[in-house]
Formats: sequence, structure tokens, C-alpha cells
Amino acid sequence: MNLSTNESAPQMDLFSCVAEAYKQSPDRPLSNDRLYELVAQKAGISMSELNAREPVGTSGQMHSLKARELRWHQQTLKHMGVIERVPGLRGVWALTDKAKNDLHPPKPGVKLLGFSTELGCAVWGYSQDVLQNLDTPITLAITSTPYPLRKQRAYGNPTAADFVDFICEILEPVVDKLSDDGSLVLNLSNDCFEPGSPQRSTYLERVTIAIEDRLGLSLMERFVWSVKNKVPGPIQWASKKRTHVHTGWEPILWFARDPHRVKSCNQRVLQPHTSQHLKLMAKGGESRQSAYGDGAYRLKPGSYGRITEGAIPRNVIELSHNCDVGRAHRKVVDRLGLPQHGAGFPLALPSFLIRFLTEPDDLVVDFCAGRSMTGLAAQLLGRRWLCVEAMLEYIRSGAELFRAFPDFWMNPEIDITSSRTQG
Repeated sequence: MNLSTNESAPQMDLFSCVAEAYKQSPDRPLSNDRLYELVAQKAGISMSELNAREPVGTSGQMHSLKARELRWHQQTLKHMGVIERVPGLRGVWALTDKAKNDLHPPKPGVKLLGFSTELGCAVWGYSQDVLQNLDTPITLAITSTPYPLRKQRAYGNPTAADFVDFICEILEPVVDKLSDDGSLVLNLSNDCFEPGSPQRSTYLERVTIAIEDRLGLSLMERFVWSVKNKVPGPIQWASKKRTHVHTGWEPILWFARDPHRVKSCNQRVLQPHTSQHLKLMAKGGESRQSAYGDGAYRLKPGSYGRITEGAIPRNVIELSHNCDVGRAHRKVVDRLGLPQHGAGFPLALPSFLIRFLTEPDDLVVDFCAGRSMTGLAAQLLGRRWLCVEAMLEYIRSGAELFRAFPDFWMNPEIDITSSRTQG
């Protein structure tokens, strides 16, 4: 892997430019007009281009598409808890106290190596900046992106209406580096509703179609991640209005670059046979003969009698959100005085997907890495790995998962714990 940690992108992405404009004025609110000026200077956009108006929508009303894009990024920062409106002033925003003191995204174009082992590394930065110099094909890109939830997470998330464009923008540089036999796996949310309505959002369907149409990938599977200890919800519609039942699962979408060449193999993820199946194999299989479904399925003597190493898994993955590794890690993070990540993978989830979709020495990438649990799973399974995370505190806390490896190295520039623990 070839990673340059200080090289700036040829053209700054507008989201980073908007975020940087507010970061450079931590104690001074910015009007929208002043924001536009600062971003135009930073991104090399002329004011005539910024002010150019085009018809939008069925009404054909004239709008500046660049200004609309900047306001969209502004709303993203609002949802992330980075900026807030100044009371009583229209179109004037300022950094929140949380943004000044809590989670820290990188400056535009910055890529900093956080920690590494012999098999991989975690980088603080944005995926579009980090992946542009990657010279190794990605066999598996796996992540849980920010969900389009009504209640915002600390690290921010887009709305359901914006999610298709949001996810496609993030995925473009990832898909560009995907190998011909590679896979993309996304853990998303099923708990999204139309505003003020018990009607579920169809954003999942729109995301699936957009990934096929815009990015050229093929849908291979919709895994159901069954979470028995999932927090009850949706509260409004299940517990208060009583129109819904509680949700107990999350969708995991698996896409392939080429469905005929994909590297998946269910023999790598065989599960133990049930005691009943073991007994059936021991006696040579079924002794009866029957037919089901108008003859579409027939049971013959000897069926299920062949001795096999294990059972092929079904497409329902039953796992708790919690795991021993995660619980131990949370204690360490608390002791260091760092913020906890609110939506972490259990180790077994990326472990299953990595075994199923890759072979040893393949490259596994998590481009919204959080605490880097995907990287740990890849490390333990002998795969090369790259984790990219935009929040410095999560990069630092994730390093604690890798300390036991003899080849572990942490960049001293990311050690932000001493000031927190002493303060």
C-alpha cells in the first residue's frame, strides 16, 4: 500500500472547505455570504460561478447550484453538532461548544497515519483523500456509514432525503479501487421513517438501486443482522402510538464488482452441525420418502446422510451488538477520558464477512472505521487492512485494540489522552 499522509487533494472537496471556514473562526459567527466568500477563495471557485443560477425542479425556479451545495454541507455540519444557528440572526451560524472541545475532524486534505501493525494501518482523514494514492486493489470494503436517523449521533449523519447522494459520494473513490473479484458490504439502518409519520422510509431501496445504476455494482445478498438485545424502538410508533412492533434487525447489503468472479466461498464460514443433524448423518440420513410443495421438493432415503465438515450458514446473522472485546475496549476508553463511539461493530460480524469474502493477504478496507474493529478482525485473520476515520478521538481510542500485537506502532501526534486525563 502506498499512502501519502500530507499530500493535499488537487481540488478541495466543498464539505471540507465549509468545515474549515467555521474552524478558522471558532469564536466569530459567519453569515452565509461570508461563508460563500471564504469557500470560493479556498476551493478556487469564481464568484460568477458561485452566483450562476439555473432552473431547478418542476417549478423551474432559478437557484445557484453551488450555493445550494454549500448549504447542504452546512446542514450536514449542523446534524453533526459542529455548527448551530445564532439566535435572532437569519443565515448566521457559529461553531458549537461541542465542536470546539470534543470530536475533531481533520483539516481539508490532511491525512495522518494514526497507528499501524505489520498487516495494516489506521489513518485520520477523509476516505476520498486517503484512497486516492492507494495502489493495492481492495478485495473487501466493509463499513457501517452514519445512519440517516432523526436523532443525530455525535459524529453526525445525513437525512434520509440526502442519503443517496451522500453514500454515492463516499463510495465513488472506494469502488474505483475495488478489485474485479471484490465486494462492498454496507451495514445500514431499517429504523428510518418519513418525518412525523409511521411510514417507513424507502431509502434502502433507493440506495440499492443507486449503487447499481451509478456505481455499477451488483447486489448479491441482503443479510439480516438479527440483534436480540437491540434497544426497543421505534419508540414513537411501537411504544407510544402502538402502530408498530419493535425492530430486532439491521440490514447488511452485499454488492460485488463482478458477480461471476467474486471471491466469496461459504466453505470458509461453515457452522457446526446441530446435534439432530449429527445423529442423522451417523445413521446414514433419512429413512423416509416424501414430497413437499406439490413435488417441487422431494425427500429420499439417504438424504442428509453425507458426512460434511459443517453446515452452510443462512443469510440471517444472529449477533449481539456487544462482545467481550468491545466491553473491554469501552473500559479502556473511559479510563483514557476519550469519547465512546456510539455504534460499534461486535468483532464477530466483520470476522464472518472477512472469512466469507476474502482470503489471507487480501486487502480489507473500512472507510468509516469508528473504533477500527474491522481492522482488528482482519488482523486476527491474516488479512491486510486499512481503516480510515474522520474523528481523531476514534482513531486514538481504536489504537488500544492493537496494543497486544508485537509490531504495533502509534503516532505520538495522535496521543491526545494526557491532556484529557490531567484536565
